[in-house]
Amino acid sequence: MNRTSRRALRRLLAGIGAAAVLLAAGACSSGGTGDTGGSGGGATGRPTGTVTVFAAASLQESFTTLGKTFEKRYPGTKVAFNFGGSDSLAAGITGGAPADVFASASPRTMKTVTDAGDAAGTPATFVRNRLEIAALQGNPDHISSLKDLTRSGLKVVLCAETVPCGAATRTALEASGLKLTPVSYEQDVKSALTKVELKEADAAVVYRTDVKAAGDKVEGVEFPESAEAVNDYPIVRLKNAGNASGAKAFLALVNSAEGRKVLGAAGFLTP
Repeated sequence: MNRTSRRALRRLLAGIGAAAVLLAAGACSSGGTGDTGGSGGGATGRPTGTVTVFAAASLQESFTTLGKTFEKRYPGTKVAFNFGGSDSLAAGITGGAPADVFASASPRTMKTVTDAGDAAGTPATFVRNRLEIAALQGNPDHISSLKDLTRSGLKVVLCAETVPCGAATRTALEASGLKLTPVSYEQDVKSALTKVELKEADAAVVYRTDVKAAGDKVEGVEFPESAEAVNDYPIVRLKNAGNASGAKAFLALVNSAEGRKVLGAAGFLTP
């Protein structure tokens, strides 16, 4: 074999070797099936890292329980919650606050997020909730109806009308033809409930789930007008979620039989 032929053969072998390296690299890069890096998933698709959930204040007890279940099921994960008024949470999300999941207490506040293009997919209603009066422990004022809250001298607290609890209360009052001037409007349902627990108010209109969570700290009073103001709770994974696989896994838990059991025990209604 002359010198020219040997050089040609070496170039051919070198080209074959380079192609083999590229093929091997391609096979390695396509072998993983799960989310990695910022999506928070490992090679098997199991969630890892922190899942940040923005949720309506009324979901605090049940979601905290589900968060512990999630962390136990997926070792190495952490669920970080931000509970508050749905309108404030929605404003935070559209303003760029980092979050993976949003659970709202009304479709109206969820629409703020979807209209801004910050939702990944279509929000789905996972529970419903209805209003109840939270009276002082033992109900010393003998409150038995929504109309009783209009009595002179009674200190009543309501949720601000911008949050779902307040909007639902307004609907119930309009349905009954009643007018009520509260001593204060609170920015979320837990704040309204706390006023009664601390005896700073005689009563508040909150959700039945919050009355149940308060135990013997308050007295619950149901009223028929609450049927006119039942709130749907939608939940969605957020478009810019830093932990997409964790968000998907948390939504799956919420919508599972186990999730429905926890939410039902808290007093939520099925959709």
